[in-house]
Amino acid sequence: MQPYHPMRSGRQPWLGIWTVVFLVGASLALALLAHQVFAQQKSPRALVLTVEGAIGPATMDYVVRGIRRAETESFELMVLEMDTPGGLMDSMRGIIKAILGSDVPVVTYVTPQGARAASAGTYILYASHIAAMAPATNLGSATPVQMGGLPESQDPPADATPENDTGKDSKRRGGTPMERKVLEDAVSYIRGLAERHGRNADWAEEAVREAVNLGAREALDKNVVDIVASDLTELLRQIDERTVRLASGETTLQTARLEIIRMQPDWRTRLLSVITHPNVAYFLMIIGFYGIIFELASPGAVVPGVVGAICLVLAMFAFQVLSVNYAGLALILLGLGFIVGESLVPSFGILGVGGIVAFVAGSVILMDGSHRAISLPAIGGTATVAAGFILWTVTRFIGLRKKHLVIGSEQITRETAVALEDFQEAHDGYRGHVRLSGERWKAVSRHPVNRNDVVQVTGIDGLTVSVEEAV
Repeated sequence: MQPYHPMRSGRQPWLGIWTVVFLVGASLALALLAHQVFAQQKSPRALVLTVEGAIGPATMDYVVRGIRRAETESFELMVLEMDTPGGLMDSMRGIIKAILGSDVPVVTYVTPQGARAASAGTYILYASHIAAMAPATNLGSATPVQMGGLPESQDPPADATPENDTGKDSKRRGGTPMERKVLEDAVSYIRGLAERHGRNADWAEEAVREAVNLGAREALDKNVVDIVASDLTELLRQIDERTVRLASGETTLQTARLEIIRMQPDWRTRLLSVITHPNVAYFLMIIGFYGIIFELASPGAVVPGVVGAICLVLAMFAFQVLSVNYAGLALILLGLGFIVGESLVPSFGILGVGGIVAFVAGSVILMDGSHRAISLPAIGGTATVAAGFILWTVTRFIGLRKKHLVIGSEQITRETAVALEDFQEAHDGYRGHVRLSGERWKAVSRHPVNRNDVVQVTGIDGLTVSVEEAV
């Protein structure tokens, strides 16, 4: 008998498996170490975003995603190249919150020459860690305004004197309680942003109250902005070694040799910029509602249901990011339901009129709290089309009531028939057969009837009709 040897036992294959596991683990560890070393040796980078046009939910989504990318991928700096006439207050505040909470310094740069940072752009410029402008640019006009919706009386009567007007203070306070409320909130907000970064808070308040503007050189002289630079390279050179205040504390910028990485607006941003416009979202909702109704009324049509479902989902997404009054949304849907109900239930205008009233009221207050409401022409045009549809429905119902029945015995007594044979004399008159509405009927007449004579049906008794000579 041979002696026992451990290498000859059944456990020998496990040695090869453990060897493979060890080699794989070592390879992964080396790869991770090499990736970290490469990342550390990678040249520092700056992420550049371009903000053009009105600021809305799409712009907010674009900027917030840019800040998250800059933080995740360890960029040294993020630059917002801005040219905007202003935009929505809610979107502006969302951008500013992201900037103030960013761990990456954010530079807002008003460029190219001839560009502007008006209204909401001024607030974003004040909120940024570095505020910069190109020559021949301007900022200001930061007074909040209502865009669309119901017009308000902004100016007090000529003989009215505000309670807080002592004759020495000529600051604009607002002509209505709502305007004063919005104005004072905006003043407090922009002053807080100015004081956080040590900029001119008095001019910021003046830009809100009086809608004043400044050019680039004047803004630099009045400590409204930090830098005036002709291009991005000069901007990075000027802000090198500057100390800025982040949410996590102060940091010194090292921007002399940053690699520029641009993040252009993608298809998502462009799509959002279209569907989040209040008028577009409004019409998407209406198209979606009617598409679903038409599909339910005519099952199997498919196209109205598919288009309606897509439009309705897009509208709901747009309303999610917009400032929407849900009572207004409920009134719109209720009004549309009443308008559709008018075509199904003959209420002779009661449902239709109620639907139009609910629809118009809901449309007006749908975005009444935002600074870009649905335009009155869009509301009026849609309501006019709905009213025309209701008027057509009511007139159709009235016309149908005046028409004779087209089925049953009442309809048969108004028809004419053709004799298929000569009628034979019987105890109750003359009998034969006639062709009536493509069918063969028994017929009885008080007078003789010859073949092919046209006769008028005057009555019906079971399967026999009474006829007489047609006039």
